[in-house]
Amino acid sequence: MITTQVGKLPDGFAVRLGGRVRTHDDGATLVGGAPTRVLYLTDIARSLVVERTIRVVDARSRQLAETLLEAGLATPVLAELPLPGKRLHDLVTVVIPVRDRPGQLRRLLGSLGDAAPVIVVDDASHDPASVEAVAAEVGARTVRLPQNLGPAGARNAGLAHVATPFVAFVDSDMELDAHTLPLLLRHFSDPRVALVAPRITGLAPTAAANWITRYDDARSSLDLGREPTVVRPGARVSWLPAACLVGRVEALGAGFSPGMRVAEDVDLVWRLCEQGWRVRYEPGVEARHEHRDRLVDWLTRKAFYGTGGADLGRRHGPVIAPAVYTPWTLIVVGALLAQRRWSVPVAAGAAVAAGVRIGRRLRPARSRARVTASLVGMGAIAATAQTGELLLRHWWPITLVAGLASRRVRRAALVAAVADAVYEQYRTRARVNPLAFVVARRLDDLAYGAGLWWGALRARSLVALAPVVRGRQSAR
Repeated sequence: MITTQVGKLPDGFAVRLGGRVRTHDDGATLVGGAPTRVLYLTDIARSLVVERTIRVVDARSRQLAETLLEAGLATPVLAELPLPGKRLHDLVTVVIPVRDRPGQLRRLLGSLGDAAPVIVVDDASHDPASVEAVAAEVGARTVRLPQNLGPAGARNAGLAHVATPFVAFVDSDMELDAHTLPLLLRHFSDPRVALVAPRITGLAPTAAANWITRYDDARSSLDLGREPTVVRPGARVSWLPAACLVGRVEALGAGFSPGMRVAEDVDLVWRLCEQGWRVRYEPGVEARHEHRDRLVDWLTRKAFYGTGGADLGRRHGPVIAPAVYTPWTLIVVGALLAQRRWSVPVAAGAAVAAGVRIGRRLRPARSRARVTASLVGMGAIAATAQTGELLLRHWWPITLVAGLASRRVRRAALVAAVADAVYEQYRTRARVNPLAFVVARRLDDLAYGAGLWWGALRARSLVALAPVVRGRQSAR
């Protein structure tokens, strides 16, 4: 739980039901959240929801907004959040970890302007004079490290010099707009928010743009989508990239875990969530990243991301699980993977049995049958999608070996690959021809999976590769 004293949501704070939240019974029943749940509103609470929006004006509306935020059923309305009460210069300090790359640093500093103080942390550059000269051009402070600590250690070194209540960690290969930081700071009017990040998109195309950069423009590992959401383990968005993060200094403490050179951003988010803080993703604000355009560099970075799974498993246990099943969804996917005559009847029977159990736990209401069917359908779809990811991404070495001996495994992998490619290209609206998208998508998965297995073998731990089976959805 949060160890510091925090306040309440201020008057005027507005939240809106998430785009994926479904309402039934004239708004009395809500289905959605992270994880998925059913929430029943009283008549008084329902009257506070106007066009899916709740505005904090008194104790009742404040409690409802807090409940919906905590359940992941609502997100703050960015345009209506209170403005920061101080000048930007007095609110936030920008910390930029860098090792060489003076050209990228100059571009970032130029995009920041002079509205906020900047600390450039030189992480043992080979040419420190160039870095210091670029920082001096805009009056930024330089902190030089005698030995390379990696991005996490460099950020912590900068954080130690921050005197403002908030800090923005921005990597040197990023570019921001003048409104990026002021808009993100609005989220901290919620006193329980510790960390927030914008959507990260690609820099404007250049002459070097190719099929890799076009794929990354649509499906970058750093781009977490178009929908604002709470960030926590088990949610649709479970981490934030450290390429651009704004944090509450009081909540961050000493910052990132020392010694972590990969997945330090995931670790920070999960530690803050464990302490009871809220973490938010805000795609209404965008920052731009310089994507890699060389195949070897791109694949190496994907594999590098995968190696962090073992350390996260050691620190956080099964939270890192690549898939989460309930007992009945495990039966459904197991039956479908078997590809026997009895597969569909068994899967349907498990789904019907689950629907009966879920329906009995729901309150009597006109929508009970529809809500039950919705929960069963979402559970089955999520389990099937996760199984496809296991086959193609996390467990692809097993899929490859098993596919040599089993036609059913080959068929399952092929169906999963085609379905994944079609859905992802449609979802992301990628400006890449379908064949190039399929190739890039599979290379993405192969590289990440290879890194994941390498990290697991090196750590002698399979925690990051093992799915977990948990209990049922909740209803309140």
